[in-house]
Amino acid sequence: MRAADKTLRRPGQLIAAGLVPEDRRAELAAVAARYAVAVTPDMAEVIDPADPGDPIARQFIPSRAELDRRAEELADPIGDDAHSPVAGIVHRYPDRVLLKPIDICAVYCRFCFRRETVGQGRALSRAELSAAFDYIRAHREIWEVILTGGDPLMLSPRRLVAVVSALATMEHVKIIRVHTRVPIAEPARVTAALVRALKAAGKATYVVLHANHPRELTAKARAACARFIDAGVPMLSQSVLLRGVNDDAAVLGELLRTLVECRVKPYYLHHGDLAPGTAHWRTEIAEGRALMRTLRGRLSGLCQPTYVLDIPGGHGKSPIGPDYLHVRGENGSACCEIEDFNGRRHRYPPQPGER
Repeated sequence: MRAADKTLRRPGQLIAAGLVPEDRRAELAAVAARYAVAVTPDMAEVIDPADPGDPIARQFIPSRAELDRRAEELADPIGDDAHSPVAGIVHRYPDRVLLKPIDICAVYCRFCFRRETVGQGRALSRAELSAAFDYIRAHREIWEVILTGGDPLMLSPRRLVAVVSALATMEHVKIIRVHTRVPIAEPARVTAALVRALKAAGKATYVVLHANHPRELTAKARAACARFIDAGVPMLSQSVLLRGVNDDAAVLGELLRTLVECRVKPYYLHHGDLAPGTAHWRTEIAEGRALMRTLRGRLSGLCQPTYVLDIPGGHGKSPIGPDYLHVRGENGSACCEIEDFNGRRHRYPPQPGER
């Protein structure tokens, strides 16, 4: 039996696996009736049920707090719908689009910004996929297509080949980017056939791994990443800043270093989106900025992601990291001071005698 067949999806399965106590059955059932639940055997192995604050469990095991929705939270927190001209396409930026061929994931992150739509077992129909390709084909400004969802690596290699082959016929599309949790959640899916399915002549393929805690990068997950990288597919990472998971400089630093050791370049650190029922994971922006300041200069530049906020309403991502440039004066009398990683300021250009 495949590992995927043993994925834990119901409260009784989570309880039987020893991941949660019996007295939480009603709580789990209430959340599972609202949002999709899935914990793969690989993720279940990493969870420490004896630790009530386990950072892996916190990401994947349902919590009653998910049913507490705040006024500022939105069903579509980053405005996908406002930029979706046809089913499966989100065209927010001029030179790139999201293509969402499937809404299924190997695991369902409890803080997911698409939690209102993922997990319904739906893939684009043949007609919808054809219309999505027609849209990309007609918009020659599109340089990059980002496969997301859901998790595109839940598609079979055969179906991935069909998607990538269609994109390969479009001369103006140069980059294919894949956003995924699969190498962590179900590393056995990353077979040689799946890796081959993502490659197309004349196109550069990148895989972006979603990882939030260093314990997610098990030996099997590292081997799955290596299968991509050794085949010539570069990997980046994106993480979400989550209270009780990685909102600590030591933990976040270990995650970023571990990713780089795996030859995965940290790309984005996302501030938590305003998805329904996710307030208990969200940090304050000031906390994120302080964390990034702590890491600057103390970790290699290879380990530095860009801290970003996806502006609600579909206005795109903006960097919100700490500032190091300070301008004094105005117009012709203005001068700059640059702050180093120790917090000391230095005038630029330096005046005679200043160094």
